[in-house]
Amino acid sequence: MHPLRAYIHRFVPLTDAEWEPLAATLVTRHLRRRQDFSTQGAVSSELALVLSGACRLYYTRLNGEERTTYFFFENHLMGSYQSCLTGQPSQFSIQALVPTELVALPYAVLRSLYDKFPVYERFGRLLAEYHLLGTDARLAELLLLSPEERYRALLRSHKTKIPARIPQQYIASYLGVTPVSLSRIRARVLAEDGRVS
Repeated sequence: MHPLRAYIHRFVPLTDAEWEPLAATLVTRHLRRRQDFSTQGAVSSELALVLSGACRLYYTRLNGEERTTYFFFENHLMGSYQSCLTGQPSQFSIQALVPTELVALPYAVLRSLYDKFPVYERFGRLLAEYHLLGTDARLAELLLLSPEERYRALLRSHKTKIPARIPQQYIASYLGVTPVSLSRIRARVLAEDGRVS
């Protein structure tokens, strides 16, 4: 089964007749390390499923400082949803952290399939709910937890690929701290865990 069809199947099953119009529009892409899939300030019109590699969602502040807000790994569907939905310039960039392979699809095609096949409309609703829950959980983390609590929550979570595969500078940015602060937090957590065991 095609990886994107398998991804969609997690939400809804597709018949061959439903899958074929989407399959005909798919394009496999390769991003170099540090190459953007979408760029802050530019209109984005595509979604993509990551086949291999890793990407980060980030924005650049007026002072040039970058803030990482999310990571995408294999079998993650990514895109600048706000830009796809509104046609307005994206507020975020998506950048490959390592050489990354993905399969891209035009959002307009997916939107047109909503009208032709009810199963795609159901997929769109379930996907939106899935992303809303993820965004809500991320917002709660940032608003309710201290940086050390966010780090501990990351270590306890199912997001094992982040500490295993992401450079510390981007993890620090994701947690909302400087790399120096993250080093101190990690040292405290390691020391406390050593005392516990």
